[in-house]
Amino acid sequence: MEVVEEAVEPESVGPVPVVAVVGRPNVGKSTLVNRIIGRRQAVVEDVPGVTRDRVPYDAQWNGRRFTVVDTGGWEPDARDRAAAIANQAEIAVQTADVVVFVVDVTVGATDVDEAAVRMLRRSHKPVILVANKADNQNLELEAVSLWQLGLGEPHPISALHGRGSGDLLDDILSALPSPPPIIEDGPRGPRRVALVGRPNVGKSSLLNRVSKEERAVVDSVAGTTVDPVDSLVEMDGELWQFVDTAGLRKRVNQASGTEYYASLRTAGAVEAAEVAVVLLDAGEVISEQDQRVLSQVVEAGRALVIAFNKWDLVDADRRFYLDKEIDRELKRIPWAVRVNISAKTGRAVDKLAPALRRALESWEQRVPTGALNQWLTALTQATPHPVRGGRAPRILFATQAGVAPPRFVLFTTGPLDAGYLRFIERKLREEFGFEGSPIELSVKPRKKTGPGGRGKAHG
Repeated sequence: MEVVEEAVEPESVGPVPVVAVVGRPNVGKSTLVNRIIGRRQAVVEDVPGVTRDRVPYDAQWNGRRFTVVDTGGWEPDARDRAAAIANQAEIAVQTADVVVFVVDVTVGATDVDEAAVRMLRRSHKPVILVANKADNQNLELEAVSLWQLGLGEPHPISALHGRGSGDLLDDILSALPSPPPIIEDGPRGPRRVALVGRPNVGKSSLLNRVSKEERAVVDSVAGTTVDPVDSLVEMDGELWQFVDTAGLRKRVNQASGTEYYASLRTAGAVEAAEVAVVLLDAGEVISEQDQRVLSQVVEAGRALVIAFNKWDLVDADRRFYLDKEIDRELKRIPWAVRVNISAKTGRAVDKLAPALRRALESWEQRVPTGALNQWLTALTQATPHPVRGGRAPRILFATQAGVAPPRFVLFTTGPLDAGYLRFIERKLREEFGFEGSPIELSVKPRKKTGPGGRGKAHG
């Protein structure tokens, strides 16, 4: 698909139009979403029920920008989790500007499809009928039978192979409302927050609590969320963009199928975020899975808030042992901002926004070069590097090379011990803060100028 970047600016006045993709289970909705956005991002697997929430993605076609929303399979008279999934699809229809209704042309119109049409008519939204899986000309002819649904002309396409998708996108654009006006300089967008953690720690419950509505399907069965779910949430008078992600159960290279792609997208959500909220179950031991999630955030260089959820269920004995676990298991990240919350009752959830702001301020903090070197000189004079091989390397100069996360470069006469680097980082935090943000320290030893360069270290 050809994307015309110049025609659309990222900052526009007015809402971006929304296209909801709906249909009964396993008709190829997520495959069509991937075709529209031009990349494999929505989870696709040849079993019904993989998509459970309404999941928005940014899309562009012929210079027009819009949001396409993938939904779970809609079924009438659904119960339990299936009912929650169907409800999410209906909410997507109500909030959309245009609905793309997907039918499997190899099966034809079913009773469920006809029930879905009645639901769509009640919404009074423009509906585009798609006859998917029309992989050849003979199957395209089968689409004629779908006129009986009363939604107008069917669009025969193959979402898998791309057949007919360009014409469909042209028709979608024609049905969208007029594009918003463009402005040259808009305000900064909402801060991006990745909501991560192992399965069943309450990520979707927390998202629903802070958004004050059922944005994500919540189930006591671990692993209900498969796709990342983007939600704009207002907390403490500020708009935040939350991404609720699939729980990480296994290492990516050990996962398979749906879980493999969900793990990749969770990693992608952390990479795309500015700050991550890692949710831990306060009532359970901090596990290897929890450690793996925390490592993923730290290695990505993102600001970090650790939220201990289900605090309403923690008694005095558990708090005693949890303090010991934090000292032992989280000793490598004592700088992380910590909050104790209950997504279920709402306890202390209002502390989340201030914690996020504190972590982001540290993430973007810059130390003036003069103040940095004055402090570093005093530190190294008071506690010089240990002598190695008859001499001790010296730090000649330091500078902050960047922010988000803060990156410092130390110019030295030789390599520094890892233990001494950790000492510098600890003292740097004591002096300048950086609560909630990782810090990157790199060393550039001065190179020798010749074979006999006395007093100069190897680079």
